[in-house]
Amino acid sequence: MDYIGKIKEKRPLIYNVINEVATNFAANGLIAIGASPAMSHTPKEAVENAQNAQAVVLNLGTLTEERAEAMLIAGKTANEEGVPVILDPIAVGGTTFRTEVIDELLEKVQFTAIRANAGEIAVLGNVFDSMKSPDSTIAEIDPEIAKAVANKYHTVVIATGKTDVITDGMRTTLCGNGDAMLQNITTSGCLLTSLVGPYVSVGEDVYEASVEVTAAYGIAAELAMKKAEGPGFFIPALLDTLYFLDQQMVDKYKRLEEW
Repeated sequence: MDYIGKIKEKRPLIYNVINEVATNFAANGLIAIGASPAMSHTPKEAVENAQNAQAVVLNLGTLTEERAEAMLIAGKTANEEGVPVILDPIAVGGTTFRTEVIDELLEKVQFTAIRANAGEIAVLGNVFDSMKSPDSTIAEIDPEIAKAVANKYHTVVIATGKTDVITDGMRTTLCGNGDAMLQNITTSGCLLTSLVGPYVSVGEDVYEASVEVTAAYGIAAELAMKKAEGPGFFIPALLDTLYFLDQQMVDKYKRLEEW
């Protein structure tokens, strides 16, 4: 399936309740691949934005009470409308407030996919008690832990690390694409989470779409590093690569292994 071609054709509206650190980068990344971003964190717009969107992304960075309220409203509205909802549980377990908000979202919203780093998935899988920062404390996650989280929340899990793990609890794929430079810029994971939105909105199978977007993003990072000397050059190079990326390039370079 030509995911990138479909995204450019349909230009899906992706509603993001997202942290201010990531807002600009995520919006530009969505535009680069052909989607249309909506970035708003006020509860007063949450219902209409969720109703109008083709996917909703809830990102827990720079969390406030207002954002928490908007996320819950947006997630519940999206569920009512049959709109996919993607969660990025940044630094889950880091504070009591953050943990309570994430727990409430997981209880009251059915998520289409959860995209998080290996450490955050370990917390959701009760392997770790908490995340002290948004940076992962481990490089990789045991696929069995990711599978357990997927089954617990009836969702697709995208656990990013040295090797990315994508699973729906039954099917599991390991993705070897990516570049270490992604760890040297802020909100690289946030952008991937936002990109999951348009992929699942045009795809017929959430798991397969999640595998494709993870590989495509990793490939874009690899190709961007061929032009970049460091993090300052890498960010615009990554956006440029996402803009010019096509399905043939993804099919050529993706390194996937069924687990």
